[in-house]
Amino acid sequence: MSNSSTMSPNGDVMSPLIHPLVQRAPADGYSKPKKVTMDQMLEKYCGEFGWWQFSHFILTSLAWALEGIHTMVMIFADREPEFRCLTNRCDSTVKTVCGLEPGSWEWTGGVKSSTVSEFGLICGHKYKVGLVQSLFFAGCMIGAGVFGHLSDSKLGRKGSLTIVCILNAVFGCLTAFSTDYWTYTLIRLLSGFSTGGTGLCAFVLATEPVGQSWRGVAGMSTFYFFSAGIAMLSAIAYFFQSWRSLYIASSVPSVMLVILVLPFLHESPRWCLVRGKVDEAMKIMRTIAKSNGKHLPDGVVLALDNEVNDDDSPDTQSESKEAPNGSLLDVLRLPLTRFRLFLAVAINFFCSVVYYGLSLNAVNLGTNLYLNVTLNAVAEMPAYLITALVLDRLGRKPLAIWTMWFSGIFCLAGALMKGHGTWKVVRMVCGVLGIFGMAGTYNLLFVYSMELFPTVVRNAALGCATQASQMGAILAPLVVVLGGGIPFAVFAVCGIAGGLLVVYLPETLNRPLYDTMAGMEEAEAEKPSILS
Repeated sequence: MSNSSTMSPNGDVMSPLIHPLVQRAPADGYSKPKKVTMDQMLEKYCGEFGWWQFSHFILTSLAWALEGIHTMVMIFADREPEFRCLTNRCDSTVKTVCGLEPGSWEWTGGVKSSTVSEFGLICGHKYKVGLVQSLFFAGCMIGAGVFGHLSDSKLGRKGSLTIVCILNAVFGCLTAFSTDYWTYTLIRLLSGFSTGGTGLCAFVLATEPVGQSWRGVAGMSTFYFFSAGIAMLSAIAYFFQSWRSLYIASSVPSVMLVILVLPFLHESPRWCLVRGKVDEAMKIMRTIAKSNGKHLPDGVVLALDNEVNDDDSPDTQSESKEAPNGSLLDVLRLPLTRFRLFLAVAINFFCSVVYYGLSLNAVNLGTNLYLNVTLNAVAEMPAYLITALVLDRLGRKPLAIWTMWFSGIFCLAGALMKGHGTWKVVRMVCGVLGIFGMAGTYNLLFVYSMELFPTVVRNAALGCATQASQMGAILAPLVVVLGGGIPFAVFAVCGIAGGLLVVYLPETLNRPLYDTMAGMEEAEAEKPSILS
């Protein structure tokens, strides 16, 4: 044996000039990185809701205002304007021009004031106004599914949001140049397609970088922007009385968002993680930590939730790590997520029927249209505030149950009221309280639905839930035209039935956002029942 080496007790040859402990150190010269989940990194190192998350949330949620504008612009563009009599052969006491002698009256704001006056959507053609509205929401339903899938795949949250905002601006401006009713209908269908993905992509992009303890409050706050957008629309419509100029003016905010806001937003680090772009995700997390005045140690690295305890997994700091893919088929394949998806779809459908139905009923108050729309938007905000304040105290599940039942009970009371005299006012109050409760539920369901599914399929599942909401929106106008107490009775059934279905969903309060299907399945298997 050479003097330059010795024999170890187990027979290995090692140099006497190197200490045994150093000899056993990893050949690459550094210890194995500590793997943590996204929620753990936000809580321990980066901050759950610091300045970075606050500014990112505000800027991203501005897209919700755009959705409110592009959705509700039909209230003003498709309104039936007032008319005035020109001759004594016109009865000024009637509320409709149907039956009046041609030439004996004229539209107060001129023929170009709305689509109803320009395209003749009155009397026997009045159904076409409802058709445009239904087709717009049909486009929303399709767009929610398409962009929900695209934002989970290669486009990402930011890429999908950018595309829908550009399409909103383009289709909004094109609508103003419609030459006839059917061209107008087609472009509104396309506008619905882009609008359907706007709020969905903005919600996920805004809330995914938020820590677990702040996620509920942040998610509940997105609808303030939706209501603010509707109030903003009222002001825009007041100054732009022509429906063509209104569509152009209402598209300007989309152009401004694309140019002034979206280029400065970051992609969701959760999406980067599940797509295998760990280096990019870590770069964003370091930016978050720095902006929040925190320090992210070099020895800590992001990992998927099912990899955190896997000591044999390869180094996750490699850009080339294979990205786990997920689709709607994966949601349907797993019994746990399949059951949740079916419930989420049904609950969102019932909620949407009540929310949009009661909103449409509110325009029948007979007062100033601009003031009505503004008050309806402002009236929803207390519901958002109260729900946000008690969300993390009561939990998602009981709050969803009781807000739906609250709305359903007042809708039932409205169905039993008479439609004249003092009872007419009481029925209006029941409608206001009904929309108050359902507005809180509608917002809550975005947070609740997001937490029910892992990151890899979250937007696909949310897209399905949003599609169900749009189906409810398509049905709502058809229920409203039935008149009398029937709409209230239908809304009552939907509200109460939706609350009963929530009973079968699990509570997600203080539960982590899972990254993969396997990670969620393993964690949920430890729970005694999905009804817990």
